[in-house]
Amino acid sequence: QVQLVESGGGLVQPGGSLRLSCAASGSVASINAMGWYRQAPGNQRDLVATITRSGWTNYADSVKGRFTISRDNAKNTIYLQMSSLKPEDTAVYYCNANLRIGTTFPFEDAWGQGTQVTVSS
Repeated sequence: QVQLVESGGGLVQPGGSLRLSCAASGSVASINAMGWYRQAPGNQRDLVATITRSGWTNYADSVKGRFTISRDNAKNTIYLQMSSLKPEDTAVYYCNANLRIGTTFPFEDAWGQGTQVTVSS
């Protein structure tokens, strides 16, 4: 069984910073891309940023220049450094990983339980 555990969410004032972490644990054989998505109340879940195993990154236009995704392959962990936060960044942030539990198994998407980020004064 595989678990993605997020941490680092919370309440921050506009202009502030937060760092999210997501660690994959359990029967993980290998991981392709990992990423962060977010969902505000009443909205669909949207991509925030993704990173491949080799370090290629992709960002939503709304967070470019403010958020930075990084990855530690040895720890099966990704991070999201969020700066210059805005009220519209308020959402539940979900970690995603495309992984497999064995070399004979297909790659599948796994999701974390989500962590709340609230940007408010």
